Amino acid sequence: MTPVIGRRALAVGAAALAMPALARAQTATQMSIATGTTGGVYYPLGGALANYLSRGIPGMSATAEVTGGSVANFQLLGAGRVGMLFGQVDAAVDAIRGAGPFRGRTVPARAIAVLYTNRMQVVTTAATGIRSMADLRGKRVSTGAPGSATELFAFRVIAAAGLDRERDFRARERLSPAESTNAIRDGKLDAYFFVSGVPTSAITDLAATPGTTLQLIDHADLHAKIVEQNGPVYFPEVIPAGTYPGQVRDNQQLSVANILAVREDKPNDLVTNILRIVWDNREDWARVHAEARNFTLAAQKSAAAGIPWHPAAEAFWRTAGATLA
Repeated sequence: MTPVIGRRALAVGAAALAMPALARAQTATQMSIATGTTGGVYYPLGGALANYLSRGIPGMSATAEVTGGSVANFQLLGAGRVGMLFGQVDAAVDAIRGAGPFRGRTVPARAIAVLYTNRMQVVTTAATGIRSMADLRGKRVSTGAPGSATELFAFRVIAAAGLDRERDFRARERLSPAESTNAIRDGKLDAYFFVSGVPTSAITDLAATPGTTLQLIDHADLHAKIVEQNGPVYFPEVIPAGTYPGQVRDNQQLSVANILAVREDKPNDLVTNILRIVWDNREDWARVHAEARNFTLAAQKSAAAGIPWHPAAEAFWRTAGATLA
């Protein structure tokens, strides 16, 4: 009899010892962060962010996911397949309203941080003879990867320029920036659109190609028209000369802000911890890519037109001293 009792006692004791480990396993948090293509800025920043969160939050295992870009990211968030995303404000507005590529399917997204500006870069080379948006007529053009905010923004810039994306190009491709750069090098493409922080590796690679002179096409003059058609999410901005090899003059173009976003039901304490860790690591983040230097308290003034804050994020930034709209 005694040995049986002893065995039961040992079993109970073993179970008790196992419970903390089990509890820890049950509270482990997987966090997939939707970023973008490998040739852009979201992906390297997302990889660093995943490392910060995995190190800084007990039980957290975060990973950066390669995606088509902002539109795909909000679709993934709406489907519950990612926990956080990098995304442009124009795509976020459509996602929350159930408009554009999200027609009929609203996404309960909430901003947790305003990061930096994404610039719409219309990229070609001097050899093509393209010097203006009008010169794109009859050319072979890529409007960005499917599911990307590049494609969304590019269509709006094209329309504002008075061009028809289906009829006015000799060919219209849907390539990533890296694929577009290779296609221009191979003589299979004349120009491409890509919206991102600057500099971005795919465009730098094209500019550094021997015998190639980079040409960025100005389009800031379309600001009034694009805002009239799509609302106040876009603004004119400059890509300074020298941002890319061989870029000898400032490029006047249109930009859009981008954000980190989560679902509205993301727990408050988790959002607060994420922001604390991101903010504490901001100087290291800026070493990953220069655009992270623009992640400042001043940038949080507004989550941008039509994008509501997650309540925990709003509280975090107000406590940190940011002035929110």
